[in-house]
Amino acid sequence: MRPPLIVLLAASTLANTCSIGSFPSLLPEIARESALPDWQLGIFAGAFGFARMVADVPAGVFITRRLAPALIAGQLALAAGALVVTSGESFGVLFAGRALMGIGYGLNMLAGLTALLHAYAGGRLAVALNAVEFSAMIGLLGGAALVAVLPAALSWKTVLLASCAPQVFAIVLLPLVVRGLPRRAERSGGTATTATISTPARGASLVPLAFAAGALVAIAYASVEQLVIPVRGSREFGLDRAGIAQLFMLMQATDIAALIPLGMLADRIGAVKVLAGVTLAMAVASVLIAFTPLAGVTVGAALFGVAMAGWMIPLSVLRHETPPALVAWRTALYRVGVDGGIFVGPFLGGLFAGRHLAVAALALVVISVCLARAAATRRAGFEPVQYPP
Repeated sequence: MRPPLIVLLAASTLANTCSIGSFPSLLPEIARESALPDWQLGIFAGAFGFARMVADVPAGVFITRRLAPALIAGQLALAAGALVVTSGESFGVLFAGRALMGIGYGLNMLAGLTALLHAYAGGRLAVALNAVEFSAMIGLLGGAALVAVLPAALSWKTVLLASCAPQVFAIVLLPLVVRGLPRRAERSGGTATTATISTPARGASLVPLAFAAGALVAIAYASVEQLVIPVRGSREFGLDRAGIAQLFMLMQATDIAALIPLGMLADRIGAVKVLAGVTLAMAVASVLIAFTPLAGVTVGAALFGVAMAGWMIPLSVLRHETPPALVAWRTALYRVGVDGGIFVGPFLGGLFAGRHLAVAALALVVISVCLARAAATRRAGFEPVQYPP
């Protein structure tokens, strides 16, 4: 019996994110060994998101007609990128490898999300999205834990390659994933289920707010994970590789604990209300991590993990506002903003030493207020899902 699509995508996502979880803790060592100045370090860290941003629109067009080949190409690019990163120490080689990893991961993520948005649009969409995010957080936690337990004498290249090893499992799963894809979605970008929600709700569209929330959350997330915590932890607090990894493990543990409950809550009361709370929590956590002493950073890391559990909620809002034929295209445009934020976050962090997070936090508060007002004045087309007792 073939496992359900959600199980296959979750397992593949877990395997592919282990290397992403190990990367931030290794960043200080990469900077020292490669003698990168802060501005180059920010560009290198942001190359992952920059490549995804550039590739999102052409990937969306490709995925609309060729969903299965996109998954295969993404898996191969992700593996190739890891080999390039570990093959040299010059800025150009490091940037190229990190960018190739971003393209591969972006293709996998966008294709997987498109399949989920078609297959589960009729019910429990937020839970399905958060189940994949749950697996991603397990992968991130596993990558961070690997860095913490491996001997400090090992080079960062060896540790990074070790964290990439689970990608072999994702490659093995590819035939099952391809066979489990929604066939109509794979051929034409149309819906794969008669239960698909296809009529946007009455009132002003929430699409701009969903786009803005996704981009701002991405800026805060990338800034904190790829630059602020590694740099502040090593330079201001004297944390070693294991100490930085422990902060990430705390963040990821709270994320994992909140993911499924938050997805169920979004399906019950509406994703708009939950997203308003998520953006507010992200604003508070970002300020704590960027501007407070170590104790405040620790509290901020825990709260940041809770906020990150809502990483997929903007897509739930977006799906309920999008006709089926536009799902792949609008998801690709959404990912341009998100992946642009993943690039811009560490880039600005390298220029402004994390002070840009104050502006991002203020913008997140504004988005939270707008979402709360929208939730109070309209139902937003969400029918609560009744879960069995």
